[in-house]
Amino acid sequence: MAFVKDMLRMWAHSWKRFISIAMITLLGVAVLTGIYAGCRDAFRSTDRFFDAQGLHDVQVLSTAGLSNGDIAALRKVNGVAKVQAERSQEVTFDLDGRKSATMQEIGTNGIDQPYLQEGRMPKKAGEIAVTRKFIRDSGKRIGSRLTVTPESASSDTSDTSDTNGADGTNETNGTDEAPSFPTKLTIVGVVLDPQNLSNPDGYSAMTSFRSTATTDYTFFAPSDGVTGTLYTSATLLVKGAAAESTFDESYENTVKQVADRIDGTVKTDRQKARRQELLDAGNKKIADARAEADKKFADAQSQIDANRQQFNQQVDQIVSMQAGAAAAGAATNGANAGAAAAAGATTPQLDETTRETMRETIIAASPELTQAKQQLDQAQSQLNEQKASTEQTLKTKENELKTSIPQVRWYVQDRQSLGGFSALKSDLDSIQSLGNAFPIVFLLVAVMMSLTAMARMVEEDRSLIGTYVGLGYGRLAVASRYLLFALLACLIGGGLGLIAGFLGIPAFLLVVLQGMYVMPGLRLEYDWLYGSLGIALFVVGVLAATIYACVQEMRQTPASLLRPKAPRAGSRILLERIRPVWNRMGFLSKVTARNIFRFKSRLIMTVGGVAGCTALIVCGLAINDTVADLGIKQYRDIYQYDLMVVSDDSDASAMRTKVASDGRVTSSLDVRIESGDLTVAGSGDGDSGKAGSSGSESIQLVAVPEKHLSDLGEMVTLQPVSSGILGTSGVGKTGSLKLDDDGVIVAQSAASALGVKAGSKVRLTNGDGVQATAKVSAVNRNLIGSDVYVSETYYAKLFDSKDAKNTKNSKSSEDSEALTWNAMLAKLSGSDTSQTDYAESLEEDSSVMKAVSCAHMADSFKFDLMGAVVALIVALAGGLALVVLFTLANTNVSERVREMATLKVLGFFDREVHHYVNREMMILTVMGVILGLPLGRLVGGMLTMALNMPSLYFEVEVKPLSYVIAAVATMAFALLVQLFVNPVLDRIDPISSLKSVE
Repeated sequence: MAFVKDMLRMWAHSWKRFISIAMITLLGVAVLTGIYAGCRDAFRSTDRFFDAQGLHDVQVLSTAGLSNGDIAALRKVNGVAKVQAERSQEVTFDLDGRKSATMQEIGTNGIDQPYLQEGRMPKKAGEIAVTRKFIRDSGKRIGSRLTVTPESASSDTSDTSDTNGADGTNETNGTDEAPSFPTKLTIVGVVLDPQNLSNPDGYSAMTSFRSTATTDYTFFAPSDGVTGTLYTSATLLVKGAAAESTFDESYENTVKQVADRIDGTVKTDRQKARRQELLDAGNKKIADARAEADKKFADAQSQIDANRQQFNQQVDQIVSMQAGAAAAGAATNGANAGAAAAAGATTPQLDETTRETMRETIIAASPELTQAKQQLDQAQSQLNEQKASTEQTLKTKENELKTSIPQVRWYVQDRQSLGGFSALKSDLDSIQSLGNAFPIVFLLVAVMMSLTAMARMVEEDRSLIGTYVGLGYGRLAVASRYLLFALLACLIGGGLGLIAGFLGIPAFLLVVLQGMYVMPGLRLEYDWLYGSLGIALFVVGVLAATIYACVQEMRQTPASLLRPKAPRAGSRILLERIRPVWNRMGFLSKVTARNIFRFKSRLIMTVGGVAGCTALIVCGLAINDTVADLGIKQYRDIYQYDLMVVSDDSDASAMRTKVASDGRVTSSLDVRIESGDLTVAGSGDGDSGKAGSSGSESIQLVAVPEKHLSDLGEMVTLQPVSSGILGTSGVGKTGSLKLDDDGVIVAQSAASALGVKAGSKVRLTNGDGVQATAKVSAVNRNLIGSDVYVSETYYAKLFDSKDAKNTKNSKSSEDSEALTWNAMLAKLSGSDTSQTDYAESLEEDSSVMKAVSCAHMADSFKFDLMGAVVALIVALAGGLALVVLFTLANTNVSERVREMATLKVLGFFDREVHHYVNREMMILTVMGVILGLPLGRLVGGMLTMALNMPSLYFEVEVKPLSYVIAAVATMAFALLVQLFVNPVLDRIDPISSLKSVE
């Protein structure tokens, strides 16, 4: 019992050490669990929401629309749970200028169901549900009416699926019709689109650089009132996918298996079948047109024949009359009256030649008959010409039909293709990677501080430990006094850390996240396993340090422990050997120097602890600086052009004419831009397998005209880069990189994510879905987006040659056509504001698909979530620095109580004692800061390498101000700690202290 009481008294006496260990554990556990818990809560709530709304696992799009046959084929794929055919249509309306929207049919099979936020779901024709973004921008409310106008090309699918029929009309085929929605609309509800969780009311609204929406808004309408049997897309749910977390690799593998099956034979067969349907429909239209024309021509011919028969009958009647009259006159002159009567009663018989001669004579003698004959002949001639012309037209259309109907292409996409989903996932993944890295530093600092505190605690009880051991207490029982002390401190600190980690930090993160995304049903959850492991990790680290301190003392005999520890032998420090400096130092300065460098453990612990805390602060500020400068570097430095304009292939010429006529362009470069994929080639020659070991990356494939390859350097800064270590990279001289016909230039943002370097083999997929293996000639400095530059000649070699791999749908070299330059990179005159306004005005033009102003992108680029997390990390690092300095200062004072008492006896005033002790701590702090600043830059580089986000490369940037802030903050914490230490020095009693043995 006396042993326990003594142990409790010892614990109470060491309350400062207890608080220090508890606080360090609290901060470490909070960092370890907090960021993880915040991201996990967001992941889980979003996954539940996606499952509840039936967000599709796979989406299939086709350039020719999808028919019922396509939907039936998808239902037969192994692993598909549900298939929902969807219809949509792009419309425009007037809302402070021309705005566009996608009319989306609400599926009836439970897939991609909008989440009702206000009002009710639409049920009747003409009723719609809109997003909160539309309500905010338009000022309308539930019950408001809206009139929309269908686009001439209502969707991507209808653009390409329409084929010219024989009668010149645009229809998909004989039976399928493009979707059509009501145009008189009434708003009955406000919903959240599960495909886009962006918060329109948040602080990050309208600043996302990853927006992929092709229209301004989405309107949801019921099936009632929607016509058309052609579908714009098909959405699928995969069996077993709902049981997996949508953000886990297991989910991706489950979905990938089904997507690969669709991408295989189903896709190929249905592409061919759909094109054959279009061909058959075209041939049927031509056949129907021929039959209809033949019928019309037959009717016309019958009418002409009837008229001609009537005309001939009239002429024949006149001929008969004239022949009869002539015969009667001849009989009167040469015979009797009886013979004359007999002759008059009989029509004379004329041969055909005589009759035809008489017809011609009669017709020529009668103007009316002549005109009638000419009309009949003219009608016959016109009919013959129409028949010949129609037949020639139909034959021409038959010949042109195969070339006018392009190859049908399917696009099989998963949730990663949804801009809102991929943005949320990449944001949370990047924050979680930070949460996995920072606790390591906290753990190391906790172990160092625990070792320092517990070693001093054990050393103070040296004689007491000897007494207990001499009295027969086991060494384990004696060591348990300190092990239980450290364990209790860790458990209390860890428990408080769990509260902060699973409640405080996640609540902060989720407030920031909800400013960027709408996540219904969000709630905080506790993870028993992760929380317990978090505490256990710090318990093990601190107990290991405590055990080490106990072993160091208890390995001695009780007799040795009962005797005071021999003082350290005097030794010279290095500074003493530098006579010019040492001789000019004052007495107290020499004492301070000896105290600092003779006690190596205190030096290492103090400098190491301060350096670690300073490094954490610098690291957080480095990430903030890096993210803050991304937009400026990319859109002001790397991109030299001011405007990028993209159009459809059919509108490319009109787009260039429009831009040129505006007179704003000072120089330009025509290019071709396609959306594609870059995949690391497999082993061997890279021709096998669909993906390499490092995955794939969505890219923007930029083809440059052969005659203007040198002009690319005027629009984009071309700088070769080589892989560095710890977040660094070697950047070559500007302009030293040239695009040629030997390979492609890959953006650094894509190359870093996939491990690609100059000389690597990669698989490129162009906008037509054609794949080819290409050589990487160089890696270009690029931070945002994943551009791949290719020359016109090399593009043709990759995608148009007969021996290109996996190009079943590509054109042969004989049939290849020149590339259509569907985009323009241009430099503009005027201010940034005028350039932004000009880009917005261009998007209103029908020939322009997208217009991007670099000035606007540079100003609007923001990464709010990262900034909030960095602020949190810096705050926690500052708290750690304060605790570390407090622990070290108190340990320093406790080790030197007899020395302080001696100084007081010698006549030192309290302020002089303060200065004597604090000067050493300030010097050690400065040394820690000097070491921590470059260490922070190093750790920052390592962490930014872990932030592998789609289409982003973090080029580590630390501004001088950040170094100053980190140094000043650490020194301020050191000064704050002095305010707590000085009263302790004042309370030292010289007499009682000099009696103690140190």
